[in-house]
Amino acid sequence: MDVSESHRGELLIASRSLRDPNFHQSVVLIVRHDDEGALGVVLNRPLDVTVADACGEALAAASGVEAPLHLGGPCEGPLVVLHGDPGGGGDEVIAGIHFSSDQEEIESLMWGTKSPAKYIAGYSGWGPKQLENEIESGAWLLVPATTEQIFAPAKSQWSRLTAWIALGKQIKPESIPEDPSVN
Repeated sequence: MDVSESHRGELLIASRSLRDPNFHQSVVLIVRHDDEGALGVVLNRPLDVTVADACGEALAAASGVEAPLHLGGPCEGPLVVLHGDPGGGGDEVIAGIHFSSDQEEIESLMWGTKSPAKYIAGYSGWGPKQLENEIESGAWLLVPATTEQIFAPAKSQWSRLTAWIALGKQIKPESIPEDPSVN
């Protein structure tokens, strides 16, 4: 795969026709994409548990992390984090945003990073050419990711992004009300 064909650093926005319950109305950040397939994390599925509560006593560094834990997709995997700490390690997905699955890096971030961070359990994965076929079939809409979109409130993220795409990307997604019908 040519690097220019990679969707790394892009957001997959589930189309209205995508009914798979794992991805219905989801926004997925692609963090890796090459000839072997793609790996992404759902951004708009916060769980009803904080990182501190989910980790309990198993991870002392998590004790002060009151942010919600997010469900990154249907595949089981280690705790991962998207963060904006330039010294926090991990692979840079877009300018200034890193993806880390390294436990030491994650613990270091938990102990005191002041930059934005989103903690995620699980991931979304696609085999070779699977993602390309799903995009071609119309299951996903693509937009380049931004820091604001990665850390946007999950509650209305999908509806705001789909409205933004439908309106020709002429307005900022954060300026769209949670319920556009109240305009």
